[in-house]
Amino acid sequence: MVPRRPAAYDLGGTMLSRLRIENLVLIQEAELTLAPGLNAITGETGAGKTILAQAIGLLLGAKGDAGYIGAAGAEAYVEAELDLPAGLLEEDELAAIAGLRPEDEHGLVVARRVFADGRTRAYAWGRSAAREDLAAAGERLIAMSGQFEQRRLARPGYQLHVFDSFIGSEQLGLRADARLAWRELAAARRRHEQLEQGAAASEARLAELRALIEDTVGFEPDAEASLRGDRERLRHVTELADGAAAAAEALAPDEGEGAAGLVGSAERALAPLEQLAPELARAGDELRDVELRLRETASELRGFLTTLEAEPGRLEQIEATLDRIAETKRRFRAQSYEDLLARATEARAELEAIDDGLDPAAAAAEALTTAEQEVRRLAEELRVARRNAAPRFAEEVARELVGVGLGEGEFVAELRERDPGQAGVDEVAFLIRPNPGLRLAPVAETASGGELSRIALAIAAVAGGETMVFDEIDAGIGGETAHRVADTLRRLAERAQVVTITHLPQIASVAERHFRVEKISGDPTHTRIKLLNDGERRDELQRMLGGREFLASVK
Repeated sequence: MVPRRPAAYDLGGTMLSRLRIENLVLIQEAELTLAPGLNAITGETGAGKTILAQAIGLLLGAKGDAGYIGAAGAEAYVEAELDLPAGLLEEDELAAIAGLRPEDEHGLVVARRVFADGRTRAYAWGRSAAREDLAAAGERLIAMSGQFEQRRLARPGYQLHVFDSFIGSEQLGLRADARLAWRELAAARRRHEQLEQGAAASEARLAELRALIEDTVGFEPDAEASLRGDRERLRHVTELADGAAAAAEALAPDEGEGAAGLVGSAERALAPLEQLAPELARAGDELRDVELRLRETASELRGFLTTLEAEPGRLEQIEATLDRIAETKRRFRAQSYEDLLARATEARAELEAIDDGLDPAAAAAEALTTAEQEVRRLAEELRVARRNAAPRFAEEVARELVGVGLGEGEFVAELRERDPGQAGVDEVAFLIRPNPGLRLAPVAETASGGELSRIALAIAAVAGGETMVFDEIDAGIGGETAHRVADTLRRLAERAQVVTITHLPQIASVAERHFRVEKISGDPTHTRIKLLNDGERRDELQRMLGGREFLASVK
């Protein structure tokens, strides 16, 4: 039976919440807190707006260059914090990044550092990562115009993900089920092949099952996380003891008054006066209560100190248990503690079945057949949904293409058959006819620059999805087309986060959050990025219009 996707499987939630830049070209230091919806970045030509695009490009895997380093130090640094859709890091292609994820961390923090010799280092949650792994995660969460969008739109896997996102949450849920079913099929094949290799392999597997059960004896659910918490506590026992003792001594020392004694003195000073001034009775009652609570707190702190001394050698025991857990996970190639316990449970069930007379080879063959049937069933469900949705998807994208000024909007989502895999047996190709009389061709091969950005915008407006970053969306457009592009961006921002670097007031005017990039003269000259308030935003829009009154509505 294939496990179903978690109830928390989420289809949205992607957002670039924070971008930090240090010593990148002209930007000495900047931190942008981005909003959901549409974020606009404007400024004079040459102010340094494209540096922001370079910063995001580094996070998406662009090569570093010593020329990126500004005058404020010997290296450049870019860091971003992103909100993650639930289940994203379960995808196989992101396994390397997932392995770096700290416990209880729900977001993703990625960074790149560029050194003076042009070398770079990539990080995920502050831990060293391969640039390729960082790029795989970044591109899954951020769609950026230009060379990155061209690269993404050339990948059949990305196009299929966008298309399935358009079909809807049920389709993406089926994909999650299909991914789990594919993994189960791979496991069933391995088990079947092992048993087919003969009695020796069978005996080896039985030995492995017994060893797995034996080596996990005493492993309780959640034990690893609990032991790690206890270890941190014991590693800092000196600080805990010193702090608790100092606090207890300050409240109620063995000699002298302390805080409790001083409060008691204050209460005793007021007590004989309460009959003369009844209004002092409340203060006296409060002082008596405070003194009692302070002495109780001191007693609790001293009781806490006794617990720190009650288990000598406990830290060594915990370290030994955690080492045993880690070695057992490594030995049995378990991805997590929970995976290890689940496999041990499966091993017990398999050995019990064998003891009950079940033929392991027959059971493995049956499990393989069941897994194959489940993969085929899910692939067929995915295929039917894709066939039904392809014409509607193409029609809606074509309509958006016309809206952003790209010809007659001839667009096709062509389904093709491929070898079975995690996403079924289909792949999709996005084809466009840029001008009448030309043949339909892949979008990544027929457009560049601003045109490709507008094609990406049209597709995203239909499918939604990850954070969209546009640097060239306004290249070569104006007038009515600019208004249409602004309207499309506004509608897209209702479903996904959008960041656009623009010189068009039509686009900037519909943004929820507006940043201005300014070049500051000095030694050295540097660039400042400022979040605008309502008044500053109106001034910036008027500047973009050449000083004329801007009459359109501004959010």
